[in-house]
Amino acid sequence: MRRTMLQSVFLYSCVVALALFTIAPLLWLVTMSISAPTDLTEVPLRWIPSEFDFSRYGALLNIDGGSGERFLSALRNSILTAGGATVIALMLAIPAAYSFSRRGASMVLLFAFLATIMMPPITYILPLYSTFSAFGMLNKTTTLIIVYTAMLLPFATWLMKANIDVLPVEVEQAAFMEGASTSYTIRTVVLPLALPAIAATAMLSFLVAWDEFFYALIFTNDLSAKTLPVAIADFSAGRVTDYGVIASVGVMATLPPAILAICFQKFIVSGLVAGSVKG
Repeated sequence: MRRTMLQSVFLYSCVVALALFTIAPLLWLVTMSISAPTDLTEVPLRWIPSEFDFSRYGALLNIDGGSGERFLSALRNSILTAGGATVIALMLAIPAAYSFSRRGASMVLLFAFLATIMMPPITYILPLYSTFSAFGMLNKTTTLIIVYTAMLLPFATWLMKANIDVLPVEVEQAAFMEGASTSYTIRTVVLPLALPAIAATAMLSFLVAWDEFFYALIFTNDLSAKTLPVAIADFSAGRVTDYGVIASVGVMATLPPAILAICFQKFIVSGLVAGSVKG
């Protein structure tokens, strides 16, 4: 069907408005990060910096103490915790999803998994804190990896099951007829076919763990385990707040997930769409 001129104008206007709504906060964050401190406190607000100041980025990348040490330590911890939890959750979610999709595992159990992520995080804090404290595991990245894995596993299992459901079962049956075991079939047949779904699940799981704040705030207290969301909150503490530094940390914190999203864009789109069509 051909669109009329009015429909085309309305469609493109909505696209432009959505793009501005999405990009404008990011552009303002970048502008704040390179603005002089006086520009950020002027009334009325100065939208265009009087001078461009990139010194904050240099300070954040300087490991010799100060804000650079805090930022780089938090960046390392975020990569370790989000990446580690994503890898472990996928290793557990793929066979679990295959069991629900191909082996007739009880859907009641799957819905019970999903029910765990519907509870407010604060309900788990007291038992988790008591347990980790008893084992001496507070303020460790390993603790966050365990918590994030438990948080990501139901979501990853559900998303992987939806994508395995639409894979052709005849290919797996042919492998079984040739004498292949279940583990071999999953490794050599299912995983290559489900690669887009794995990439999409990994990316979304990584983003959830990367942005998590509540558990990281409760279970960490120094540079050895604090993640970026907590570190950003620390940058705003104190009598004088440098909004430019906070904006610079925010810009730097968005780069790793943005780079991953760009690199795996094709897999993410196809993986998310694959689970929505069956037959």
